[in-house]
Amino acid sequence: MPNVVIIGGGFAGLSAALELQRRRRTVRDLRITLVDRHNFMLFTPLLPEAATGSIETWHVTQPFRAHLHAAHFTLGEVISVDETRRMVSLQHPLNGERSELAYDELIIALGSAATTDGVPGADRHTLPLRTLDDAQRLRNAVIGAMEVAATSDVAERERLLHIVVVGGGFTGVEVAGEMRAFTQSLLPFYPSIDPGTVRLTLIQSVDRLLPELPPRFGKYAARVLHDAGIDIRTNADVDEVDAAGLSLKSGERYESRTVVWTAGSKPAPFVEQLGLELSHEHAIVTGPDCAVPQHEHLWAIGDCASIPKPRGGHYAPLAQNATREGPHVARNVLARLRGKRTKPMRYERIGQMASLGNRRALVQLPGNRMVQGFAAWLLWRSYYLTRLSGAKSRTRVALDWGVGLLCGPQLARVPMTEKPYASSR
Repeated sequence: MPNVVIIGGGFAGLSAALELQRRRRTVRDLRITLVDRHNFMLFTPLLPEAATGSIETWHVTQPFRAHLHAAHFTLGEVISVDETRRMVSLQHPLNGERSELAYDELIIALGSAATTDGVPGADRHTLPLRTLDDAQRLRNAVIGAMEVAATSDVAERERLLHIVVVGGGFTGVEVAGEMRAFTQSLLPFYPSIDPGTVRLTLIQSVDRLLPELPPRFGKYAARVLHDAGIDIRTNADVDEVDAAGLSLKSGERYESRTVVWTAGSKPAPFVEQLGLELSHEHAIVTGPDCAVPQHEHLWAIGDCASIPKPRGGHYAPLAQNATREGPHVARNVLARLRGKRTKPMRYERIGQMASLGNRRALVQLPGNRMVQGFAAWLLWRSYYLTRLSGAKSRTRVALDWGVGLLCGPQLARVPMTEKPYASSR
């Protein structure tokens, strides 16, 4: 009975599992196992809206067990891979127990992690936005700052009411836009706070926003955000972050109690422990078919993989690419199990989109055509609604959006606690 194991349940890993599940009858007695340290996939494109309460936090999750009806799911964190024995060692994240899982073909889809590129103080004094906990912490930080600012002196109030977002890529732009809209919606409930004292600054290290897109897209995003009252600084490198704000290498200082860091990511740290060839970005080097050269039975996809394009370069670590790499590697794995040739990955991006807050967005269509404004915002929401797996998930998110329009913001600051389960041994 051939056993295909996928470690990592992000966009790449889950899409590979679903494709294997759909085509499982092409290989007799195929067993499919997905391993992840969470029992859900996080739909990260909607995370900025979860952080502002536009969507209920748990509604941006896709529970694996609800979708893998013909595949197995194992809750576990990978601690080692033994290629000789074809065995993956796991540790249960709740009770700490260890186990082993045998494989015939192993797909590595471990994704990426946030990085602050060694900026002093950034790890300790900034808020990332990559997980559900991150979204809740950011929401709590903003609401908490408003609560404290309502009774603070002038100097401290300025720090509390100044949100700084570092990074002008897709996540940074979306966080800035959503946070501006969120703080504006909160102000009517805090009459002691002068609306003019609530500030938001977006800091970008290069000369424009959204550098992944043609320049006019970045210019449009900058104009919309500037019109919303967001201060945009380009060609600005962060030198240091502390509890009261951050300093730029130019010598400028920004006082802030809430600094959101969206400026960088890197392949999951465990990737470096596998002993495989890595790219300059520390991603696993693969062949065009997603197989790892010189390591039979290993494959890599998603943000932790460096997959070459047919015309040069490599596929970028984007969710759109990951959702195509997953099904492609699944078909290649099945081909190898049947003794057939694998095929190289060939995919051209269909475009990208970004929400800018206040019901405005921009969308890049094929040919670098741009849709902007309210129409783009509707397209943005419609597209991501269709990308959610299952009618229940789509219904929950659609209802959240409707409730938000009718009822306004949720003001509760929810404490975060979590107790691990004790081991049974």
